Amino acid sequence: MAVSRRLFVTATSAATALAVTGVAAPPASAAADGPRQLIPVSPDDTEADLVRKASQVKPTARQIAWQRLERTAFLHFGVNTFTGLEWGTGDEDPDVFQPVGLDTDQWAGALRDGGFTLAILTVKHHDGFVLYPSRYTDHTVASSSWRGGQGDVLRSFADSMRRHGIKVGVYISPADENQYLHGVYANGSPRSAHTIPTLVDGDDRTPQRSYTLQATDYGAHMLNQLYEVLTEYGPVDEVWFDGAQGHIPPDKVEKYDWDSWYSLVRTLAPDASIAVSGPDVRWVGNEGGSAREDEWSVVPVTEKDYGRTDFALSYDAADMGGRDALVAARPVADYLQWWPAESDVSIRDGWFYHADQQPKSVEQLTDIYFRSVGRNSVLLLNVPPDTDGLLPAADVVRLREFRERVDRELPEDLAAGARTTVVPGRVTLDLGVEREVDRIRLAEDIREGQQVESFVVEAQLEGAWTEVTRAGTVGASRILLLAAPVRARRWRVRVTGARAAVRIAEFGLYRSRV
Repeated sequence: MAVSRRLFVTATSAATALAVTGVAAPPASAAADGPRQLIPVSPDDTEADLVRKASQVKPTARQIAWQRLERTAFLHFGVNTFTGLEWGTGDEDPDVFQPVGLDTDQWAGALRDGGFTLAILTVKHHDGFVLYPSRYTDHTVASSSWRGGQGDVLRSFADSMRRHGIKVGVYISPADENQYLHGVYANGSPRSAHTIPTLVDGDDRTPQRSYTLQATDYGAHMLNQLYEVLTEYGPVDEVWFDGAQGHIPPDKVEKYDWDSWYSLVRTLAPDASIAVSGPDVRWVGNEGGSAREDEWSVVPVTEKDYGRTDFALSYDAADMGGRDALVAARPVADYLQWWPAESDVSIRDGWFYHADQQPKSVEQLTDIYFRSVGRNSVLLLNVPPDTDGLLPAADVVRLREFRERVDRELPEDLAAGARTTVVPGRVTLDLGVEREVDRIRLAEDIREGQQVESFVVEAQLEGAWTEVTRAGTVGASRILLLAAPVRARRWRVRVTGARAAVRIAEFGLYRSRV
């Protein structure tokens, strides 16, 4: 079998037999979107029960597609760009928003050249200012004199991204300082049935279908804005929520209507991943872009606040899904769920643009890449537009340099076309000639779950198999950096611990050109 990047191998348990399946992988869309994404657990489950259940959890089609994105972008843009704040107050004069040189094609071109495949725009941050002319608030671009009140950043953003082959994501903050000032957010209203969309005076829409959903006054406000965004701006591939509460008195709280919000997103954008306060994607637990050394996509979760998927362990726990973590979460966990990690970080110190800040170095970004994409996570890199409405020139250059650096770190796969041999417990590659290798990339076929708990990579040196490196998890992507190049013709990966049958989808060997 002369393939490396489409290699499928099974292992039945820790250090037990491996056998090639020989079956080509169907497209991600063939994966069932069913109850396999989560499996109930009980405080009475033994460790063996928990490990067995974890081995049976599998991703949905949308999660598989999301994990293949590898590098995604964030664009924090709004009134904060002009006030210098990171968290706005909600009482900003909309006229402060004046991106007179707005060029979203420039954004898209820079992101494409940087190797990004999806971009998420802050359609609404915590201040409540909306980057499109919403019917449900005056705190929008329509209240600015910019472009005579006819500006629509979301429209321009979505059109530009699609023209450049980049998927569209939206961030709509659950927190809303402006709606608090208007007595809507955290006003203590009970949940009741609301018709979405809620038509307003002068509304020219004739929706073919409306939805009756339970929500507070503010929850209905969010539903109406979600409806606008998800029906008027074309296909959306990711809807990004955080769980922030507004800067409000301690006796006030807005309990978010997650179940209704999720339901509307699933109906209007069925292929969109819902992150990070959502069932499809979780926050990695820090804002430094760093995943855990052993990052699991199957983790214990609880269900809170009207259906919100939440951590059973602390969001920053050192172990989120290993055997010890499964046992530690047992008293409080409701499910084991496929909930892969997104590692977010900003290219500058702040999330919004500040003129006195500079982008991270290529070396820093490359290190972040290996600590995120290289550890079974998707990188979410924020690149904030400036007050002109452009990505700063220094950031544009850095994005291109970052992509070029990754390309040099992982050039052509030396294992492409190698003779592959599978025997019980290991996969061996014969390159035909000796080649120097200092980067190794592995991936499981995650359609069958995440199973590898430990493995070693070995090279045949002077006739003897010699350990080159070892690690724990693999998942959708594991990249290992060798301290020095190793020159060998024959290489192998040997699974030493697994939860159930392992399917290795990628065993790549590289020699960096850095």
